[in-house]
Parts: sequence; C-alpha cells; structure tokens
Amino acid sequence: MSRDRYVDFLRAWAILLVVLGHWLITGLVRHPDGTLTAPEMLLTLPWTQWLTLGFQIMPLFFLAGGHAAGGSWARSREAGGSAAGWVGQRAVRLLLPTAAYSGLVLLVLGVCGALGVDPATLALVGWAMAMQFWFLPVYMLVSALTPTLYALHERWGPRVPVVMGVVGFGVGALVAAVGPPRTGLVEAVGAVNYLLVWGVVYQLGFCWRDGLLTEGGRTVPVALALAGGAVFAVLVGPGPFPVSLILVTGQGLSNTDPPSAAMLAWAVAQVGVALWIAPAVRRALERDRVERAVRVLGAGSMTLYLWHMLPVLIVAAAFYLTGLAPEPGYGSAGWWALRAPWLLVLGVVLAGVVRALRPLERWLASVERAVRPGAGIRGAAAWRVWAGLGVSVCALTYFAGHGFAHGGAIPVPAAVGLGAGTALLALPRRGGDRNGARPDVHARDGRAPAR
Repeated sequence: MSRDRYVDFLRAWAILLVVLGHWLITGLVRHPDGTLTAPEMLLTLPWTQWLTLGFQIMPLFFLAGGHAAGGSWARSREAGGSAAGWVGQRAVRLLLPTAAYSGLVLLVLGVCGALGVDPATLALVGWAMAMQFWFLPVYMLVSALTPTLYALHERWGPRVPVVMGVVGFGVGALVAAVGPPRTGLVEAVGAVNYLLVWGVVYQLGFCWRDGLLTEGGRTVPVALALAGGAVFAVLVGPGPFPVSLILVTGQGLSNTDPPSAAMLAWAVAQVGVALWIAPAVRRALERDRVERAVRVLGAGSMTLYLWHMLPVLIVAAAFYLTGLAPEPGYGSAGWWALRAPWLLVLGVVLAGVVRALRPLERWLASVERAVRPGAGIRGAAAWRVWAGLGVSVCALTYFAGHGFAHGGAIPVPAAVGLGAGTALLALPRRGGDRNGARPDVHARDGRAPAR
C-alpha cells in the first residue's frame, strides 16, 4: 500500500511513448522491384525533429528507476545483502527476457539467411529489432553503480547531481567545441556522458524519493522545469546543438550520441515537469480504471519494450510486400492521414503478440526464480556477477550500435557474449543462499517489497 503509483505511471507512460514514437517514425516504401525500405523520417522530413521533444522520454525511465532503486537497495543493505547480490538480481530480471528475445530473433535471421534472404533485408530487419537496445546497457551500468551512487547521495544529497551535471555539461561543451571529426580520445571522453547525464536524472530519483525536491511544494520542480527549458532553448537556438533529441544521420552534433549539454538541460526540465504535475496525476490514479491501466502496462513493460517492432514486420509482410497497403507519397498529407490507421493496426497486432508470448513470460518468470543470484553473495560468486554484467553490457552495446545482422551477417561473438554473460549472472545463486542474506524481504515487517 505504500508503493508510489506515480512512479509506476511514469514508467508506463514512458514505455507507451517509446512504442508510439518508434511506430510513428517507421514509414515503409515499396519499390517497383518489390523491395521495402524505411526512410529516416527525421532526415527526410526535418521538421519532424521537433516531435522528439515530446517523444524523448528516457529521463522518465531514469528518474523512476532511481526512485525505485534507492528504496530497493536500502532495504537489501539493511537485510544484510551485498552489492553484487542486489545488482545480480536486478540484472537477471532484465537479461533473461532480453537473452530470450535476442536468441529468437537471431535464430530467425540465421534461418532466413540460410534460405537466401537478401543481406540488405536481413540488416534492415536486424536493425529494426535492436533499435531500442541503446537504453539497456546504459541503464544496467547505472544500476550497477547504485550502491556507490546511493552512498554519495546519503552523504551529500542534491550536491551530487549538481556536480555530475556541471561535469557533464563541461564534457558536452568540449565535444561540441571540438566538432567532427572527433579523435578517439574525444570520443572516449564524450562517452562518459552516458553515465553522467543519465546519472544526474537517476540521482534526482534518489532525491525525489527522500523528499528533497518536493519538501518546499512546487518551488523546486518549477525551477527545474523553467531553468532546464531556458538553457535548452539557448543551446539549440543561438547555440550549436540540433533540436532533435534522437540521433539523425549526417548531423555533426548529436544530442544522444553521446548525451549532450542540451540533452542534460532537457532532462532536467523534464524532471521538473514530472514532479510539477505529480499531485494532479496522483489524483487521477485514485480512479480504479486509470490505476488498473497503469498496472497492466507496467506488468507488461518489458515485453512491450522488447517486442514492439515485431508488429511492424508482420504488417509489412501482410500489407506492403503484397501491395495491399495504399502508398501515397512519403510525407504527403495522404501519408500522414494514414498514420492513424497504421498505429491502430500495429496496436491490434501487438496485443496479439503479447497474448501469444504469455507462456514464454511465465516460463521466464519461473526460470528467474530458480536462477536468481542470492542476496549476500561475495567472493568468487560476486566476481562472476560482475564479469557476467560486463560481458552482457558489451554484447548489448554492439547490438545497439549495429543491429542483429549488420551487413547481413549474424554477429556470433556478440550473441555468444550475451548468452555467456547471462549464464554467469545466473550461476552464483546457490553460493549466495548459503550466506543467509534475504534481499527480497523487508527487514522490519517481513513483507516482500515492491519491485
């Protein structure tokens, strides 16, 4: 009963916008020879880059993630759990469905390749099915740092995200000043912003949970929203950064690769707005129908996140390859008018996909309960967790950057790496149990805390 449903709402709203955003920007074109291509909307129709201001909602994931992780780690630590045990448990919950999804996609692509499917088609499909993966390795790394980040929070509170933000802003300014082409050293320095920028929002989640951002009413949220929005406007107006909050091919500067100073400003503004409207949304969540919808979306969030591009392939095969779909000029008024039925059809197909995947979800849940690392694992078992996490993050990073079939070939090393990393994380369970820590039990009242 003490669970903050608004945190669940933020996650559900974020996953919903991710799905709708990916579907909206995916436009298929059938050529006279029967082949399909998917033009890059943000490049072909530059004005649509403004739409990313509404659809780039990754800050909400990290804000809600920090809020939930702070309480979860505090309870686990109080019950005697170790950092490796807590990180391993959370990583397994993410990696098991991800590994299952990746294995099935790679298997299908491998069979299609053996049957002679065009490599370009395989590469396009492999990219579409992995386009959402950029988020996972970053989130897993930030989650792995939670014990350290939370310790910093307990000591210095809001000063931690402030310092991280100042450093991240400086890194973003450096990357912008150097400009393309960037040397390997500048690329490496810029990559630090994946942790700094998203880490700022994650740390703000800790502060939010402890009431440090809302104890004065709406003063701090309003200040964050206005200040972040103003800095963003300066950086993308007279400043050097593009307005798009999603990577656009050919742009010299990107707000996401790596996260820029403008992305940091927009993230802060988004956090402010999220906290500003929280009281009104909480009142709406008191309605049973609204609360039930949020709960359903939250329960299926991982499935929606992983599988939401499969309906695009199904609809493409059923309507575009067969020539049944009407095809007005890309970006024309007629094309935009068809976006509504496009989204509707994809939603219906996704509902069928989610229903068909329920047996797999139940099986994965039972596997997770069986292999989940123990809370108090230390020594060699802990090292296996860290090794498994590192290998898995590397594999997911490759898939995020190259897709499942770059150049039409199956990336065997990355596939093996993801499988091996997941296995390493699942191995230490028995050794952790012998330590006797109870990570999933509240130390005071014996109730299992909400995940």
